[in-house]
Amino acid sequence: MKQITFRVDKMDCPCEENLIRMKLQDDSSILKLEFNLAERTLNVFHNGDSEKIANELASLNLGSHLTHSKEVETLISTDEDSTQRKVLWVVLAINFGFFLIEMITGIFSKSMGLIADSLDMLADALVYGMSLLVVGAIVSRKKKVALLSGVLQILLALVGLSEVIRRFLGLEMMPNFQAMIGISMLALIANSICLWLLHRTQSKDAHMRASIIFSANDVIINVGVIVAGLLVWWFNNNIPDLIIGVIIFLIVIRGAIRILKLSR
Repeated sequence: MKQITFRVDKMDCPCEENLIRMKLQDDSSILKLEFNLAERTLNVFHNGDSEKIANELASLNLGSHLTHSKEVETLISTDEDSTQRKVLWVVLAINFGFFLIEMITGIFSKSMGLIADSLDMLADALVYGMSLLVVGAIVSRKKKVALLSGVLQILLALVGLSEVIRRFLGLEMMPNFQAMIGISMLALIANSICLWLLHRTQSKDAHMRASIIFSANDVIINVGVIVAGLLVWWFNNNIPDLIIGVIIFLIVIRGAIRILKLSR
C-alpha cells in the first residue's frame, strides 16, 4: 500500500475538502483520505495508480501537486464515532437556530448586518449537513444537495445586496443598534460554545477540523456586527450596518460559489 501526499494550495475550507472527496470517491483503489486544512495537505492511502489520482486532483484546479510518496504496511484508522457525529449535529442545530433568530430579528430591527450574519449561519449549517451526508450517501444525492444549497445561498445573498444598494441610494432606515448588539452577543456566545465543543473532541478528523475553522470565522463576524452596532449608535448613521452587511453577503456568495463546484 502507498501513501502519497499532496500540497493543495487552494484548499482552505470544507467546500474544497468535499469537492476532493466527491472527485475521488469512485476510485476503489483509495483506502483512506487524510485532510489537513491548516497546512493544506492531503494524504492518500491507496493500492492503485498514483498518477491517476494526481490527474484527478489536478482537474479540480485547486493548485495540487505531489510532494512525496512512500510504501506503508498498515492503515491507521481514524475514529468517526457517535460522539463526533453528535457534536456536528449540535453545531448544525445551533447554526440553523441562529439563522432563524437573526433573520427574524434583522427584519424587524432593519439591520442588514444581522440579516447577512443569519445567511452566514445558514451557509455553515448547510456545509455541516453536507459533511454529515458524506458517509453512505449516493453521488447524485450529494450533488443535488450541493446544487440546491449553493443556489439558495446566492439568491438570498443577492436579494440582501440589492436591499443594501437600495438603502445606500437614499432610503434612510436606521437599524436598531440595541438589537444588533444584543443578538450578535448571543450569537457570539453560541459560536464560542460550538468552538469549545469541537475543540473538546480533540479530533484530527477533517470534518471536525473544518468545522472549527468555520466556527472561528463566525466568532470574528459576530464581533464585526457588534462593532457595527456600536458605530451606528455612536454616529447615529446606518452606514456601518450597511458596510458590515455587504462584507458578510460577499463572504456568503464566495462560499456558495465553492459549494456549487460540488454539484458538477
